[in-house]
Amino acid sequence: AMEGGQSARIREGDCAVLKRDEVFKAVSVLRRRKIIFEKQWFYLDNAIGHIYGTTFEVTSGGNLQPKQEVEETSTETKEAGTDNRNIVDDGKSQKLTHDDIKALKDKGIKGQEIVQQLIENSTTFRDKTEFAQDKYIKKKKKKYEAVITIVKPSTRILSTMYYAREPGKINHLRYDTLAQMLTLGNIHAGTKMIVMETCAGLLLGAVMERMGGYGSIIQMYTGGGPVRAATSCFGFPKHFFDNLHEFPLSKVQSLLSGTFSTETLPADPEENAMVEEESNGLSEEKQTSLQETEEEPATEAPMEINPTEEQDTMDINAEDVEFKENKEKENKENVREKQIKQWERRKKLKEAAALLREKNADGLIVASKFHPTPLLLSLLEFVAPSRPFVVYCQYKEPLLECYTKLRERGGVINLKLSETWLRNYQV
Repeated sequence: AMEGGQSARIREGDCAVLKRDEVFKAVSVLRRRKIIFEKQWFYLDNAIGHIYGTTFEVTSGGNLQPKQEVEETSTETKEAGTDNRNIVDDGKSQKLTHDDIKALKDKGIKGQEIVQQLIENSTTFRDKTEFAQDKYIKKKKKKYEAVITIVKPSTRILSTMYYAREPGKINHLRYDTLAQMLTLGNIHAGTKMIVMETCAGLLLGAVMERMGGYGSIIQMYTGGGPVRAATSCFGFPKHFFDNLHEFPLSKVQSLLSGTFSTETLPADPEENAMVEEESNGLSEEKQTSLQETEEEPATEAPMEINPTEEQDTMDINAEDVEFKENKEKENKENVREKQIKQWERRKKLKEAAALLREKNADGLIVASKFHPTPLLLSLLEFVAPSRPFVVYCQYKEPLLECYTKLRERGGVINLKLSETWLRNYQV
């Protein structure tokens, strides 16, 4: 069950997923923000306060209205043909023209009624078989009835969405494969997991969802920092991120060999900020003038500069000094802020390093665009004995190589190389 079941309400600032048939799109719920989805544009304002899973209809002006459940009007026995052999698609069977339909739309006539009119004006509708008629209605409904469901994001929905929209971003990781990985990796609340992924944060989000905010995760990353675009779509509560750590892959070797350091950490961010400021290229005079202007109120300062000048230039000078002061102040604050950020980053790095050093992770999950062998061999060092690990690769050749290497290395049991299959059956 989702948090608070499916009955949670849509709130402003939420991450939500729009659904139309089998198409999904993740959006932030913001007022007066135009959304374009499946060739439809609308605003989410009216959805706020409704329950997740509500289906809305797009009305004129892009407003969403909760859709009233309507009984299907097809209670009377439809006239239907026995087969479709006499139907010729010559494009002449529909009496309503494109302009007629546009006129209906402009009048604000509901999609349902447009579909009804299309049926009435179709010369071949009665001759179609029941199945063909249903298909026709379904097709026209899709085109003219703008119906959108707003659902709460979950691993299932987001992985389906990513796989359909931008599979390249998640290394073509299919949702059934992802489900297998979570199961094989034995991910549950209270574990300590190492995650190495280049799936835009989708895999990370899936692990976080399974753990429900209990336990800790160390995300390995390359480059400047971890990518978590998909993770933010889940809309996790703040405390889920308290035990999420990150560690750069580039520092793994130094951590294993014992040479790791986060450069000498400043004892106190403020001290350091002050030192940096002086070497910030402020010239001596500038600093002295700064001190003077700080001691005296700004209005008196210009009198010293040139008492004989007229009033207006004095005002300009006064503003000038103030402007300068503010600039200096801003610079100081910026430097200080940068220092604090850097200091915090190093602190976080230290914490992550300490967690890894314990070498007692409960599991490891890898799904990245990098070759799995060297990655796995170094990361396995941090995993406790008899704990599961799962490696996904888009191609099977690197996995075969990885499999062989692990076999040679030994110390690994229950090693399986598998490929998941997913077939859609029409029932």
